[in-house]
Amino acid sequence: MPASAEPLAAAPPDGPPAFRHSYVELPGPFFADIAPTSVPEALLLRLNKPLSDELGLDAAWLSGRDGVAMLAGNRLPATARPIAMAYAGHQFGHFVPSLGDGRAILLGELVDGNGRRRDLQLKGAGRTPFSRAGDGRAALGPVLREYILGEAMHGLGIPTTRALAMVATGEPVFRERPEPGAILARVAASHVRVGTFEYFARRGDLGSVRTLADYLIQRHYPELADGEDRYAALLEAIATRQGELIARWLLVGFIHGVMNTDNMALSGETIDYGPCAFLDDYDPGKVYSSIDRGGRYAYAQQPSIGLWNLTQLANCLLPLLGKNTDEAKARARTALNAYGEAFEPAYYGGLRAKIGLLDSATADPGADDELVQDLLSRMAQHRADFTNTFRLLGDAHPKEPATLEPIRAGFTEPTAFDAWTERWTARLAQQAEPDEARQARMRAVNPAYIPRNHRVQEVIDAAMERGDLAPLDRLLVAVSRPYDDQPDLLDYRNPPQPHEVVQRTFCGT
Repeated sequence: MPASAEPLAAAPPDGPPAFRHSYVELPGPFFADIAPTSVPEALLLRLNKPLSDELGLDAAWLSGRDGVAMLAGNRLPATARPIAMAYAGHQFGHFVPSLGDGRAILLGELVDGNGRRRDLQLKGAGRTPFSRAGDGRAALGPVLREYILGEAMHGLGIPTTRALAMVATGEPVFRERPEPGAILARVAASHVRVGTFEYFARRGDLGSVRTLADYLIQRHYPELADGEDRYAALLEAIATRQGELIARWLLVGFIHGVMNTDNMALSGETIDYGPCAFLDDYDPGKVYSSIDRGGRYAYAQQPSIGLWNLTQLANCLLPLLGKNTDEAKARARTALNAYGEAFEPAYYGGLRAKIGLLDSATADPGADDELVQDLLSRMAQHRADFTNTFRLLGDAHPKEPATLEPIRAGFTEPTAFDAWTERWTARLAQQAEPDEARQARMRAVNPAYIPRNHRVQEVIDAAMERGDLAPLDRLLVAVSRPYDDQPDLLDYRNPPQPHEVVQRTFCGT
């Protein structure tokens, strides 16, 4: 068996990170101390320098021998205290009482230049007490996918975990076939999940539920610390963040793919990019994940699943919400109302903005929402590309037919778009706004570039088959600036050709 990580000596500021630790101050049941398992030939594949700068880390040190050894889990700074976190979770609706970090090890926390505390975790760093029958490792393909998707979501302005680095391990992992092994160094606001609360609540450990709730308030919601009903306020605040987050997913066509309760971070970030994907043609029932056979986590199901997950959290918190069950349930229901109150204006207001409508005292939101839904219905019926339809609308001048032609061409029956355009043009005429101003607003909310599934697969194939990471770099340039035109990368706006369509995405565990 490979040896565990060896310590790195303390170093000056241009050396290893100075980790801090708040989670390990919680009682023992919250985690297990476990060192990463070393790998034979650590090779740095990519370092996310903008993120390392943001974290106040020395990119030169991270790229050097000792830095790569840390990112691979072979040698750790003296300030690190590696742990695997305990949690449970509902997976596809079925409760699993013990999951935990089966292949991820938290090295510690970093405080960036803005005073934000961030976790640094090694994903694929070896077996832990929660690994069950797993090998604790990660394959290169899923690591690449998570790196790309995290950077794309960050570029889109959506709260997300991000990759600090990717490291090849020099040894294979075995899934359906042998694949190159890799480790992802992941940065998150924290890794506390709905499933973390479920782990203790289902064991009847109310003390740990309370301890975890207090920790979450201190770390992410400090404004609630002195409130009389701080636990109800915590549930409401979490619900608000989740409602806004899932609305933003839908507005860019993102499908998480595995919205289990152990994959919902209570910081309000997108976490755990497994079989995730972005829509090409608009289909509200679309499922890409190979393990979502019943469509539980389809694109349009995500808002209801978000509320379902939050309800499981509310069940965990009930003993803290009231003096008796009826009072606690009433407070929980009130708190959960915040989810819809956040989601609906974010989503429907976002859709109106995507077609260039201004909310005003004279506007009719109901009629405007119906106008958007009519467009979505026509897009679904005629297989129009989600991203390109909205982006091209932002480039169009409604009274100049030539500017509408690229959108029409994306519909299997172009006349379906023509009928909608007449209504849209009439509605825009009610706004006292220059066309150029409307176009600028639409370009700011409608990306030109997303990490299209066939492009992500192209990156994975090139890396796996030829060791070529050039396609990765090119795709990252496109998705890191998704709202810019980027004339040299126009081909990344193209939907897949029929032979390029990716129908299934995979988790990688």
